[in-house]
Amino acid sequence: MKTYNNLYPKIYNLINLIPAWRKARKRKPKKKYFIEFEKDLIKNILKLQKELAEQTYRPLPLKTFILRDPKTRKISKSAFRDRIIHHALFKILEPIFDKTFIYDSCANRKGKGNLFALERFYKFIRQAVIK
Repeated sequence: MKTYNNLYPKIYNLINLIPAWRKARKRKPKKKYFIEFEKDLIKNILKLQKELAEQTYRPLPLKTFILRDPKTRKISKSAFRDRIIHHALFKILEPIFDKTFIYDSCANRKGKGNLFALERFYKFIRQAVIK
């Protein structure tokens, strides 16, 4: 198995954090938490980078709420700054781990959504019926 070194600095590199911020902000330009973070965007991104570099970063508590549409669900939401970190981590780690997954693993993988899963499911049903 291949080993990877020096991944942590790649996570908090601005070359990674800025696209992570862009991804976290998608479809959220009018949300209060987003506007608050962007008021001093450069300072906030640099603060995140510094916390990560100094290993003092701590995620904020999750905000939990109930959503009813149509069934009732309990949702726990990360703070916006923590979502930036999620995207930064994902961008570095996903290419490494994706290679290790079996072909039919569909959960949260690029190009492998519900349609892909259903097509594979029906393919296996047809193979089972033919045998």
